[in-house]
Parts: sequence; C-alpha cells; structure tokens
Amino acid sequence: MSTASNSILETEKNSAQRAASVAFQGELGAYSQSAVYSFFGKSSVGRVVPLPTLQRVFGTLCDKNSDLDYAVVPLENSLAGTIGETVDLLISHDVRIVGETSVPVEHCLIIHKDTTLEKIKKVMSHPQALAQCREYLDADERKDWEQVSVYDTAGSVKMIKEQNLTECAGIASELAAEIHGMKVAAKGIEDDHSNATRFIVVQNSSKRSKSDESSFISTEPTGKDKTSAIFVTRHEPGALVRALTSLSSRRINLGKIESRPIRGKPWEYYFYVDFEGHQKEERCAKAIADLVYQSEELKVLGSYKKGV
Repeated sequence: MSTASNSILETEKNSAQRAASVAFQGELGAYSQSAVYSFFGKSSVGRVVPLPTLQRVFGTLCDKNSDLDYAVVPLENSLAGTIGETVDLLISHDVRIVGETSVPVEHCLIIHKDTTLEKIKKVMSHPQALAQCREYLDADERKDWEQVSVYDTAGSVKMIKEQNLTECAGIASELAAEIHGMKVAAKGIEDDHSNATRFIVVQNSSKRSKSDESSFISTEPTGKDKTSAIFVTRHEPGALVRALTSLSSRRINLGKIESRPIRGKPWEYYFYVDFEGHQKEERCAKAIADLVYQSEELKVLGSYKKGV
C-alpha cells in the first residue's frame, strides 16, 4: 500500500475485475474509509479519495469530468441519529443509492510511535469522539489531560505524525494508526460498545459507472432489499398519513422516516424514508405509483440489498 502525492491512496487492484474508485469524507484512516473496505473489500478498491467535506464529496462525484465510481457517506449513527447534511445533499444532487453497510465505532487512543502513554498531557479528536469516550478520559489517571477538539478523528493522528507531537494522543480508528504509522495505546475506549454508523454507497445517476459494466454492484432484486425515497406532501391536514398509507396498505414495513426543512419554505419539510422491498417488485411499484399521486414531489433514491 502506498500514498500518492495527490493524497489518493492506491491499493492493489483485483486482476479479475476493474477496481473501484471511491470517495469519502475525512482524512485517510477515517471511519468512512473503513466503511469503503467493509462494503467493497480492500482488494476491490483501486483507490480511495479522501475529501474534506460532504459537500465536496457529492460535488466531486457529480462533476461530469470526475472519474469517481462511487462515494461512501455516513447517513446515521446509532447514538447521534441521522446526519442531516447527508440527507440534504441527497435531495440536492443527482445521485442514487446502490448499497449500504454498518461500521462499529471502535475508538482507539493513538500516540506517536516514539513516545509512551506516561508522557501524554493532551488528547485531541473530533468533539463527538471526545464525548463518546468520556468515561475513559475522566478516569483519575487521565482527568488532567487537556482535551482539544479538532476537525476529524483521523486528522488528529495525522497531526501527531506531521507535527511530531510526542505529548499528545489522538482518538481515532485502528486503521488511522496503521495508515499514519502511529501506535495504539488503548483499544475500545468508547463508553457505548454498541455504537455504530450506517453508511450508504452513492453513485452519480447521470453517468453510468464503468464498474457497472462488470456488474461490480448489482441492484437487482434479491428478496432482502430496501428502497429509499424522498417526498414532499401537500401542505394540508392528513397529507403525511395518506402518503404513508401507500406503504402500510400494502403491508410494506417502513424502516425509517426523517423530516428535513425545505429551503425557502419555512415550516415545510421533505420526508426521507426507507422501506422494505425493491421498486421492481409489484407491491413496491404500486406503492411508489400511489406515493407519486399523494405527493407534490417524489425522488426514489434507489433500491439495494440490505446491509443493516
């Protein structure tokens, strides 16, 4: 494994199949990169492209000149809930969801390879990661450590390496320590070991990926599928109930519903839904047709095999 000068991580390509080019938000070693490998398998990823923001991830994926095949982005965390920015970007960009995966949040305390735990005076990470490790950080032997919020979990490890910080620890994934050549001082320091993040795999809807030519990801019905959609109801009493009846009347299980405000229309909302089944199945196709009638606007984001 080697790191290219343009911050794109190259991995061994699968000789039997063109390997995918996948973007994610964060530094190399972020949990989003772990999600890329969880879904595709490390040997099937030709390169990963770390980008600083979710906006950049969607923008790059949808650029007509982009050679990206997919992006893997977080949709919800089991403790913190839905990532609203991801839903907003699904609404505003021409993408489709082709898969999903779940990655456990297993925080590690990571230090410089040339230091010891006894020398640590400061710990830094994303503020959410610091909050998720409160019990560990507040223990008597660590309560005097200064806690510093930074932009990214893996970014804290990158800073330790690049700035040669021997009195500072970072909280990030074990993958971050591996990629940046730093040392894991403690594993599993999160307060809640059930914590996990659901990631979705998205593709530019208007550009057929070269990976599809070799059926890299099949979105055909499997019998264990999920469909995601976004809709807007009429602004009148009972509109949401009538829309959801399109699913319940056909005994289609609703797995998730989330509202997001519509820009320029105060107190009006988009609704993001996940429901069981595939849009090519008869009952789901009829439900979607009914939902079109009950909605002012509908965007079917895709049907894909359940991964969560």
